[in-house]
Amino acid sequence: MKKFHIFIVIMMALTFFAGESCTQKNVKKIGDSTIPFDSTLVLSFFASYPALEKYHTNLVEIYRNNQYRHIWLDEKGIVEYGYSLNSKAKDMEEDGISATFPYQLVIDGVFTDGTKNKLNSTDTELLLSSLYLYYAEKMFGGIDKKSTTSIGWLLPRKKLSYTDMLDSFISDDESTNGDSLILFSQYFKLRDALKQYRKIEENGGWKPVEMNPWEKSFKPNDTARTILQVREFLFITGDLFQNNLSESYDADLVAAVLRYQIRNGFKPDSLLLPVHIQHMNVPVGERIKSIVVNMERCRWLSHEIFLAEEYIFVNIPSYELKFIRDGKTEFQSNVVVGKIMTQTVIFAGKMSYLAFSPYWNLPKNIIEKEVKPGIEKDENYLKKHNMEWNNGQVRQLPGKYNSLGLVKFMFPNSNEIYLHDTPSKKLFKEESRAFSHGCVRVDRARELAIKILENDENWTPEKIDVVMHAGEESIYNLKQKIPVYIGYFTTWVDDLGSIGFYEDVYERDNRLALLLFYKE
Repeated sequence: MKKFHIFIVIMMALTFFAGESCTQKNVKKIGDSTIPFDSTLVLSFFASYPALEKYHTNLVEIYRNNQYRHIWLDEKGIVEYGYSLNSKAKDMEEDGISATFPYQLVIDGVFTDGTKNKLNSTDTELLLSSLYLYYAEKMFGGIDKKSTTSIGWLLPRKKLSYTDMLDSFISDDESTNGDSLILFSQYFKLRDALKQYRKIEENGGWKPVEMNPWEKSFKPNDTARTILQVREFLFITGDLFQNNLSESYDADLVAAVLRYQIRNGFKPDSLLLPVHIQHMNVPVGERIKSIVVNMERCRWLSHEIFLAEEYIFVNIPSYELKFIRDGKTEFQSNVVVGKIMTQTVIFAGKMSYLAFSPYWNLPKNIIEKEVKPGIEKDENYLKKHNMEWNNGQVRQLPGKYNSLGLVKFMFPNSNEIYLHDTPSKKLFKEESRAFSHGCVRVDRARELAIKILENDENWTPEKIDVVMHAGEESIYNLKQKIPVYIGYFTTWVDDLGSIGFYEDVYERDNRLALLLFYKE
């Protein structure tokens, strides 16, 4: 028994010293310097550099955690990762960030041998920590939540602690230049696209494609001067693999046009239409701006939301829904979204149930604006539209003519937005599909229901067909809720690396660009 007690004492001692070692190791991640400075100097620092006052709380937290020791300086001067920070901050333009640190000239002086001794060490130290906070905020956080909410972005913002991130910045330099734990994967795809399109711009961009008024479209084997210009454009963008001076709309060019149409959300067709040429004639500078704007949107999203086992993502500008499972797109469908006056809200929810052969409970605004005026003109309005009064509200009865179609996918939310089928299938053939009152109409709604329920052996496609056409509403409560994200990306790079530029249907890009490029 005595030997056992001795063993316990030895193990406790080893645990204590191991803990001491780990603690020391963690401290060293925030710099090897043991040089302390007076904590009161943090307060006086902001008197000299008032534009950095916004970082006051973070600076105090950083140095309180580090016992008010230097992070960026040691006995020899600025440490190596201090130089790395300065280099990264200067290179933010590569990530589409054109902002400049408020005291960049002072920072430049810090790294110039002839002038770096003019500042006292504490000011230098705090300036570098402020530069780090500025860099981390711009690179990983983006513009503040209040601003994004003001432009209609209600998807959850990721939560960041720049104080905690400092440890990773210092201990693993490369992680800050492409950390998939901070930025979600689409960001890096867009950054590669930014390099590509800036290279195109450096080489002179592309010339506008001219189209004569009497040339309504081009079909395969047509010849025209316009065809040659289209050929040159598609070679620059990479859709045409080999260029020549032919004015003939030959097979190679048809294939290139189809590639261009598919990646940009057009219906694939060998016909070359004015709408395609109009899309081609957007200057490369505008395409670059669109990429940068959408990189900013990526900064707001947590990569974690896309790590769910399965989720549904609707992108409004591309009019498309994707069902993702285990990181792979298993299903996609065209969708119809809200009109300009009744825009679909950008937000997130969790799908909890499906309603087959559903009632449509009309929103109050539709009752006031459409139903009541209709009843005043025609007393049989409700009957003609297969509607009825229900406890003071109006609802449309189940059936193939119900505005919600044969199934709706519910993720209860204050916006009263959900996914649903529709009897108006012809609208899915349109390339611009903003026609709804705000909800999202799904072209392949039956197939989506089958996909969602495919792991439930009791719900075969045959059973789903039966309940969809039953004429009586039935509810299926999901065993596990499915995250639903309704986003707004006018530029997107797919899994094959093809970039698509989509219609800015709600004109959100320019509003965001104003915040990015004209406000500091």
